[in-house]
Amino acid sequence: MSQESAPETPSAGCGIADVAIEPECSLVIEGPGLRRPADYWAALRAARRVTEVIQARQTRADVAFDRWLPEELRDRSLEYWTPLPVLARVADWLRETQARTVVDIGSGAGKFCVAAALLTSCRFIGLEQRASLVDMARALATLFDVVDRVTFLTGDFGALPTPQADAYYLYNPFGEYDFDSDRYAELGVPFNDQTLKRDLFAMSYLLALAPAGTLVITYNGFGGPLPRSYEQIAVDVRFPCALRLWRKRGWGGGSAGVRTA
Repeated sequence: MSQESAPETPSAGCGIADVAIEPECSLVIEGPGLRRPADYWAALRAARRVTEVIQARQTRADVAFDRWLPEELRDRSLEYWTPLPVLARVADWLRETQARTVVDIGSGAGKFCVAAALLTSCRFIGLEQRASLVDMARALATLFDVVDRVTFLTGDFGALPTPQADAYYLYNPFGEYDFDSDRYAELGVPFNDQTLKRDLFAMSYLLALAPAGTLVITYNGFGGPLPRSYEQIAVDVRFPCALRLWRKRGWGGGSAGVRTA
């Protein structure tokens, strides 16, 4: 797609819970279920155009993708969801390391898993404790037709069994969300020093038990240090936060084939 050709995306003010196909909002995706009115197929065509923008790594890809989110989530995108230029770099690393499975801890609205599935052949699993965000993520996966390789699980990290994977993605997974929305506030989900300490311990324990060769990708870290058995094999500091690739020692090959910027 040329830079001048605009994708058919939702109009401002409408999100995936009330998705807009110009000129009016009429497609509704609610929770794990999907209602399919007549313009559902138009929505799929529009999503395919956005997919082309993402795969072409155009500078406006973030705007094109984020417009499918409800306004209250879209407004927090720069703060909470992985920017697509960062995600594209992660996709390069996943291909170079030949990772096949990726777990996103604290997957939020699903932007990382869904967009990364459009850029790689990996299988992604997102873990998120807020059910409202998991519903949104599943709807995105359906809209972008990646449900065969993208799964989202609801539950508290540490209490919910974490699938073993070739790679784990961590972007402030245990930070507190602040949404100006009753729908996504979920006041029953606690955040305090105790829950943070519990989650950091569970993360360190998971990584300590992971097999040699396990990859960890951190964007702005996860709130604590990685076990000393992990070595940094690539870093990219061109983004607002440092993007780092780590691998657990004991697996041959060193850092060959991984480009660092």
